[in-house]
Amino acid sequence: MASASRSSGLHTTELGESGPLVAFCHGLFGQGKNWTTAAKALAVDHRVLLVDMPHHGRSAWRERFDYVEMADEVAGLFSADDPVALVGHSMGGKAAMVLALRHPELVERLCVVDVAPVAYPERSEFGGYIEAMLALDLDGLERRSDADEALTEAVPHPTVRSFLLQNLRRDGDGWAWMPNLEVLGRDLDLLGGWPEEALADAPPYRGRTLWIAGETSPYVEDEYAAAMDRWFPNTRRVTVKGAGHWVHSEQPEVFLEVLRRFLAG
Repeated sequence: MASASRSSGLHTTELGESGPLVAFCHGLFGQGKNWTTAAKALAVDHRVLLVDMPHHGRSAWRERFDYVEMADEVAGLFSADDPVALVGHSMGGKAAMVLALRHPELVERLCVVDVAPVAYPERSEFGGYIEAMLALDLDGLERRSDADEALTEAVPHPTVRSFLLQNLRRDGDGWAWMPNLEVLGRDLDLLGGWPEEALADAPPYRGRTLWIAGETSPYVEDEYAAAMDRWFPNTRRVTVKGAGHWVHSEQPEVFLEVLRRFLAG
């Protein structure tokens, strides 16, 4: 497993030495390493690229959140001579969709995980998570368990809290958050949105597209099918039973099998 910065400001991790190229784009509060289990399984017969998206992980922060800018920055990792099978979840799924619409020559096929090309109502829990993370007294922390305890009231679900705390890293003698929390909190409406106006002149992406949705998630509903088909007419949709929004972590074996079949087809 090799880590590198292949594009200005973007941190990436590479696995596998031969085969078609597959790249993963994570969601809000994520990092490229969240896809490591799937990536290791695919690296047997694929070259896999895990991307820390802008504002996240070890990638650079920007002054604002913008899906078009994010997609164009990630597009700089790829070449039309070696088109990618692009996989994106949630925020990363929207960025992957925008990338495919703006740079179709770079994307051989597209897998979107539990998000649709629509603007969602603002989800108050995400704003609450950001407020709680920003309110944490980083200077008063001695160990990670202190942060876990301090966040318990604001983020009672232990799995969610553990996921958020993956973004807390050592910074010299202290601690720091890896995501650009202030900008993400300020631009949360843009993060939940869809850049309709910026894509007004973009033709539909006609490459093979797979939607993987969680059975109990509200992010891929039948009412969004028209928007999905408009932008991505060559679409197949799979709903994974027993999974919510984080399909790939809640049902990893099923997710990997569905993705493998898509990549092999």
